[in-house]
Amino acid sequence: MNATTINHNWNEANYRYLSAALALVCGILENHTAREQNQPEEKNQEYLQQALQEAAAAMPAPSALERVCKMFRLSSFERDLLLLCAGMELNGDFVKLCATINGDSQRAYPTLSLALAALPHVHWDAIAPNAPLRHWRLIQIGEGHSLTLSPLRIEERILHYLTGIQYLDERLAGIIEPLQEVSDLVPSHQDLAERVAAVWSQAYKVNSLPIIQLCSKETDSKRAIAARICQLQGLSLWVMPVQVIPLGSSELDNLIRLWTRETILSNSALLLDCNELDTNEPARLNAIARFMECTKGFLIVTSRERIGLSQRLVVNFDVHQPTIKEQGAVWQDALSAIAPQMNGQVKTLVDQFNLSAATIRAACVEAAGQLAQTPENDITSILWDACRVQARPRLDELAQRIEPSGDWEDLVLPEAQKQVLRDIAAHVRQRSTVYNNWGFGGKSARGLGISALFAGASGTGKTLGAEVLARKLRLDLYRIDISSVVSKYIGETEKNLRRVFDAAEQGGVILLFDEADALFGKRSEVKDARDRYANIEVSYLLQRMESYPGLAVLTTNLKSSIDTAFLRRIRFVVQFPFPDTTQRAEIWRRVFPADTPTADLDALQLARLNVAGGNIRNIALNAAFIAADAGEPVQMKHVLRAAQAEYTKLEKPLTDAEVGGWM
Repeated sequence: MNATTINHNWNEANYRYLSAALALVCGILENHTAREQNQPEEKNQEYLQQALQEAAAAMPAPSALERVCKMFRLSSFERDLLLLCAGMELNGDFVKLCATINGDSQRAYPTLSLALAALPHVHWDAIAPNAPLRHWRLIQIGEGHSLTLSPLRIEERILHYLTGIQYLDERLAGIIEPLQEVSDLVPSHQDLAERVAAVWSQAYKVNSLPIIQLCSKETDSKRAIAARICQLQGLSLWVMPVQVIPLGSSELDNLIRLWTRETILSNSALLLDCNELDTNEPARLNAIARFMECTKGFLIVTSRERIGLSQRLVVNFDVHQPTIKEQGAVWQDALSAIAPQMNGQVKTLVDQFNLSAATIRAACVEAAGQLAQTPENDITSILWDACRVQARPRLDELAQRIEPSGDWEDLVLPEAQKQVLRDIAAHVRQRSTVYNNWGFGGKSARGLGISALFAGASGTGKTLGAEVLARKLRLDLYRIDISSVVSKYIGETEKNLRRVFDAAEQGGVILLFDEADALFGKRSEVKDARDRYANIEVSYLLQRMESYPGLAVLTTNLKSSIDTAFLRRIRFVVQFPFPDTTQRAEIWRRVFPADTPTADLDALQLARLNVAGGNIRNIALNAAFIAADAGEPVQMKHVLRAAQAEYTKLEKPLTDAEVGGWM
C-alpha cells in the first residue's frame, strides 16, 4: 500500500471520526434543550459514544481531533467546547440548537454561558486567557456585552486541521517560506547533519530542545545542512529572514504564538536566517533574542557569528567549506553529464576557487547553458568564467568591480618592476601547489596571504598594474571604497573589513585597496581611546591580510606613511617610479588607440611634458575630444590645448622647455 492510499484511507476515517464526535456533542445539546423544556431526552448518549469508539478503532493513525487534544492538552470540556465551535461551521443543526438554548433567534451562536450550562465536566478555568483554548487561539471570542455572552468561533486554521486539511496559516504567509529541496551533501556536512540530529533526538527525550546555531560565512551549505537535519528528524523546514521580526511587543508576541502553534500542528522546524543581521540596531537585536528565547520547538539559527542567549540553551556548530578533496568530488559528479573529459582539469578549478557544493553545481549549470549555445568554445574557459560569476562577492556598498583592460604591453615600467609583477602572478597561480601539495600550508594559515604594495606618485600606473594582473590571471578586480570602510564608530571599520575579506574568500577576486595609507597608516602612540581603537583596526587588518587566500593589492602615494610593522608583512613591494623622458615617449606612442586618427604627433616632443602616465592619458583623451569637435585628426595643437587644461588642474605652469617649438 503506497503513501497516497494510506493518506486517502486516513482522510476518510478522520472525517467519519470527526462526524461521530460532532454528533455526540450535538446529542448533548439536544438533550439539554429537552431537559430545559421538560421533555424526555431523545439522544442515546451510550449509542453515540459507541459510534465514536468504533470510528476511533477504524483510524489507521490518530485522528486530527485526538492530535489537537493531545498536543494542546485539552480537557474533555475543552474538547467539547472546541467541537461545539466546529459544529457551527460543519453542521447546520448546531445553529438551530444554539438559537434555541440562547432563547433568541438572533443569537444563533455558541457562547461560554451556553457551554457552561450544556456541556458536561465543566471547569471555569478552561476559559482563562492562559488556558489552552485562548492561549493558543484555538477559538476566538467576539465582541459582546460580557465575556460569557460573547460569540465564540473556531480559528479557521484549527477548523481545517480537524477536517484533515494541512496548510500554512495565512498570517504567516510572506513571512516564512518552505525549504524542501535537499541536495547531496559532501561527507563532512553529512556527518555534521547527523551529529546535530542526534543532539535533537536525545534532547527531545528529556523535553529540553536546544536551539541549533550553524555558524559560517557561506549561506548555501548551512541551508542544505539544516534541510538534511530536518529530513533525518522527519520535520518540515521553513525559513524566516530575521529582518521580518516585528519590533513591537504585541506584534512580536503574536508572531511567537502563531509560529509555535504552527510547529505543533505541522511538525515543523524553523530556520531563522541571521546571515545579514545588522548588529547596530539594539531594538532589533532585543526582538530577535526574545523571539529565539520564547519560540518553542525545533529552531535552527544560521549566522556568521555566534548569537548568545541567556534564557535558552544554544548548541553551536561551525560549518566549514568543503575540503579540497570534497570539492573535487562534487566537480567530477557535476561535470559527468556535460564534460566528462574535464575530470583531469578539475584540479585547476579547485586550486583557484574555494566554492560550496551548491555554487559548484550552479557554475556547471551555467557552463552547460553556454556550451549548448556555443559548443565550439573551450569548456575550461567557460567553467572558469562561470566560477568567477558564481563566486563574485556582494560588495556593492564597500567596493567597485573594475573590468580590467590593461595588458603587459600597456605597462611602461623598468624591467625589474615588471618582473616583480610577473612573480606576483606566479604566486597566485601556484599557491595551491606550494601550500597544499608541497606542505607549506600544513602548519598554519598565517602568513599564507599574497599581498603586494604598489607605491608611487599619482598616475604612475599602480591601478593599471592591478588591472594587468587581474586580466592575466582572469580574476575579478574589486577596488575597495576607503570612505565606506573607515567609520568613526568604534568597531565598525573592523566589521566592514571583515565583510570585505569574508565575501572575497571564495576565490576569483583580487582586492585593491586604493590610497591605502588613509586606512593603513602608522600606528600611533596611545593617548586616548580613539588611538587605541585605531591601532586595533590596523592589527585586525594585518591578521586578515596574512590569512586571506587570494591576492590583496594596496596602493599608496607615500610609502613612508605605511606602518613599518605592516610593511614587514607585505610579501611584495613594487615601487612605481615617475617616468623619465624615454618612458614618457613610450607612453605617448601607446596612449592613442589604433582607431584614433592622428597627424604629425611627435612622441619625443610630447615626452617633454613632465607628467605621469595618468596625466598623459587625461591629456590624450581631452585632445581627442577637441580634435573630434573640430572634425580633424589629433594634432600637436589639440594636445597643446589639452595639456594647458591639465596643467591648470594640477596648478602647474606650462613652461617653454616643455612646449617650445611645438607649433
